[in-house]
Amino acid sequence: MVKKDLNYYQTFITVAPDSTATAGQLPAARGKKPTKVQIEYELLSANPYTYSQSELLFEIHVRHKEISKENLAAEEEAFFAKSQACLRSSTLPKKLGWGIHFNEEGKIALYGIGTPEYKQFSENKNGDLKIIPAMRSSRKK
Repeated sequence: MVKKDLNYYQTFITVAPDSTATAGQLPAARGKKPTKVQIEYELLSANPYTYSQSELLFEIHVRHKEISKENLAAEEEAFFAKSQACLRSSTLPKKLGWGIHFNEEGKIALYGIGTPEYKQFSENKNGDLKIIPAMRSSRKK
């Protein structure tokens, strides 16, 4: 099976225009198992520029569903056979105040709104990044 390239390159996803966050916030816990957004935050905050979007989405899926190593190959094929939402729809940039930077290799790092790095990426003074906003949480403009 040929995997479609879901990754962004030299891109910065800004916090959604309707987000009220003024700084990067930690995802709230719900129940005993970590939520998908908690797993996403933990992976990205502990491992900047390690995961591409495709790698991250699959790793979140594996950890959230607690998939065994023996079933990874079959699970990966099934996972990528379906369309996947991109990180523009993630709760991190939509509501929790995190910008997502993709480097030239498509690897990802998080930067909280209000940090010097977030400001630098969002201003894009040298014009080398594609700047796109996270998806809004509501349909109202």
